[in-house]
Amino acid sequence: MRRRSAIKLILPLLAAAGLAAAAYAAKRPADAAVQQARYLGSYSWHLKQPWFGGFSALKLSDNGQALTALSDRATLVTSRIRRRDGQIAAISVTAAHPLLASSGKVLNGPSGDSEGLAVAADGVRYISFEGTARVARYQHPQDRAEVLPRPGAFRKLPRNKSLETLAIDRHGHLYTLPERALDQQGQIPVWRWNGRKWSRPFSLPPRGGFLPVDADFGPDGRFYLLERDLTLLGFRSRLRRWDITAEGPANEVTLLQTAAGTHDNLEGLSIWRAPTGGLRATMISDDNFLPLQRTELVEYALPR
Repeated sequence: MRRRSAIKLILPLLAAAGLAAAAYAAKRPADAAVQQARYLGSYSWHLKQPWFGGFSALKLSDNGQALTALSDRATLVTSRIRRRDGQIAAISVTAAHPLLASSGKVLNGPSGDSEGLAVAADGVRYISFEGTARVARYQHPQDRAEVLPRPGAFRKLPRNKSLETLAIDRHGHLYTLPERALDQQGQIPVWRWNGRKWSRPFSLPPRGGFLPVDADFGPDGRFYLLERDLTLLGFRSRLRRWDITAEGPANEVTLLQTAAGTHDNLEGLSIWRAPTGGLRATMISDDNFLPLQRTELVEYALPR
């Protein structure tokens, strides 16, 4: 999401305490009392291009070698990953596409606040937007947006706290949820698009000060939710998982909860299967186009 003004006010306070804490915490990626995922490594991605940065979503191929990343300034980036001993060693950008509105104009400003990315089995990309809450379909990255119908509930969401996440299940159904807009029961609402209409199949329980920033369905069919909390010592990240049943979400597990400053502002999540057969979580940070932050890709091995 666009939180530039708030972060610019907070960052001077973080510079002394937060960055020192980050340097220390990087040596221990998460609190062992709550961690079930196993830290594999981090990669700082640098590129001198005006569009580079602000990444809010990503998707990796199942071999971990192809990457699609989405910035919150409506740019879709495709890249190849070179690995050494399973770790990211280099990233080569193959294309950067500015996203188009349905009118054919390049998206920018609040209407271009792109946050969530889902890639269907046939390669079609779906993108959720936060400024004007909506989901758009792109057959090809250079195509005009095909905006899906907007239910009344989307129109009532806060402009800067709305459709932060987007995920697609094995049936091709889309799931989205807001960053900060609880329902009347104090739960996180989840909407599903079945190809014809939107529905509210279930809600998720909020826990603590964490807010949703991305979601994905893994190759195991389970639903994964990445959440983020900002403290005076830096960002905290949490990864939760559910089985989605006919009765709703079940078997909630917290796979990861980091200490403040462990990683940067992780906002994008992709769950994929490594060549060895194990599941991996790759997350990317939104640097807010600020020099005190960085674009970081973080990877964890997930338990069964």
